[in-house]
Amino acid sequence: MTKAEKTALIENLTAEFKASNAIAVCDYKGLTVKQLEVLRANAREQNVKVHVIKNTLALIALKNFGVEGLELKENNIFVWGEDQISLAKTICKFSDSVGGKLVVKSGYFEGEIVDAKHIEAVSKLPSKEELIGMLLSVWTAPARYFVTGLDNLRKQKEA
Repeated sequence: MTKAEKTALIENLTAEFKASNAIAVCDYKGLTVKQLEVLRANAREQNVKVHVIKNTLALIALKNFGVEGLELKENNIFVWGEDQISLAKTICKFSDSVGGKLVVKSGYFEGEIVDAKHIEAVSKLPSKEELIGMLLSVWTAPARYFVTGLDNLRKQKEA
């Protein structure tokens, strides 16, 4: 890689990191190429990006973005996106499907450096669609109970 290519990659990464709300750093030792392709496909469905990046280039891009304190050692795969819940769910679900070969090391969620436990906890939260469904269920409950009550009253009067 030439210096110009590295500079362009760093600028691109910095811009993408700035546009995202969540960044996760994972260890991918032991994963096959097919498994990584499955991870990328799952991530694409959730509008999450997955790339293997050299640690030095990633550190420079993160530093340009204003993130300091992430330790990058050994092999790392970077996962980032706008929605931290979908990112965490994608990573944890995939990790479970491959027997824990994908290990979450750390991350950067909404301006804070977080550990693997935090990312796992976020993955257990309901998604935006699930929350909307719960809210709609709560909103429609009074009307549903009223209609059920009227129906029961009608059946009682007919009997």
